[in-house]
Amino acid sequence: MAVSGEKRLPQTTPASGGMARKLILALFAFLSALLYKQLQPPPPKITGTPGGPPVTATRTRLSDGRHLAYLEFGVSKEKAKYKIIFVHGFDSCRYDALPISKELAQELGIYLVSFDRPGYAESDPHPARTEKSIALDIAELADNLQLGPKFYLIGFSMGGEIMWSCLKYIPHRLSGVAILGPVGNYWWSGIPSNVSWDAWYQQLPQDQWAVWVAHHFPWLTYWWNSQKLFPASSVIAYNPALLSEEDKLLMQKFGIRTYMPQIRQQGEHECLHRDMMVGFGKWDWSPLQLEDPFAGDGQGKVHLWHGAEDLIVPVSLSRYLSEKLPWVVYHELPKAGHLFPIAGGMADVIVKSLLLGDADQ
Repeated sequence: MAVSGEKRLPQTTPASGGMARKLILALFAFLSALLYKQLQPPPPKITGTPGGPPVTATRTRLSDGRHLAYLEFGVSKEKAKYKIIFVHGFDSCRYDALPISKELAQELGIYLVSFDRPGYAESDPHPARTEKSIALDIAELADNLQLGPKFYLIGFSMGGEIMWSCLKYIPHRLSGVAILGPVGNYWWSGIPSNVSWDAWYQQLPQDQWAVWVAHHFPWLTYWWNSQKLFPASSVIAYNPALLSEEDKLLMQKFGIRTYMPQIRQQGEHECLHRDMMVGFGKWDWSPLQLEDPFAGDGQGKVHLWHGAEDLIVPVSLSRYLSEKLPWVVYHELPKAGHLFPIAGGMADVIVKSLLLGDADQ
């Protein structure tokens, strides 16, 4: 019998409990769908497809159906004594080729081809891109253009990192390699922690986070670099704090690029974000495990160039790799930053070193 004035608590019926569970599940499903949508990058606007940018470049079709856009410089392939493939860096395209002088190209007989890496400008994206796939793309490009069994390679920045992949996967196709200001992976096996940490802390804090996300949670790379809660990659944002004194002077030349809108036209995820996911991803090998690809013939060389004042790509990893790989010819430029390849006359110095072995170090 209830005591007078006593209030009873409302009873939860099985029906109302079931309704509450359904509401919770519905809310969870809604939030999950919302989160999933935010994490997913938009589909790429593929060149030459309905709604995508038009095809304006010369392109070649690869065996898997993708296209690579390319641009040729120097003398014709038929007359060339030296054939070079140039691999551009982060947030760049085929137009950002090493600026070899016309005089040197004519004098030595140099043919150079620069191509848009997958997802950049007018080359089709490669959703399954890896550090191996780009090396195979380069070999197939050489075959499609009939460059012969061997060719020279020059890669800058993120393209410089790709040179290590080419040395691993297609060494038999190479006559010589120049690696310019290469991006390094802080998680490559064999690199002592003190060396990795030294290079790591030379980055701005926001770049440390962006690189860390690309390595540990690659599926978050798009979201991290598009959200507004935290500062994303300063490299993508063109933060002037990343420019050395020499780079600031060169940037006036480098920054006048009328083709810049074309670089990211298929979507930032398929070019910039995938570059980060692959370059800073989990490799199952390290450049330190490579052997001299030219040990047999003794003619080809691997040249590694880096500016000591590089504020975009720390020089520490290049120093260490060159110390541990005695077959790498190392050139450190004491006053140079990241953009040294476009300094007046520097491209010719680099190419002479690669082809003739007579560059000033």
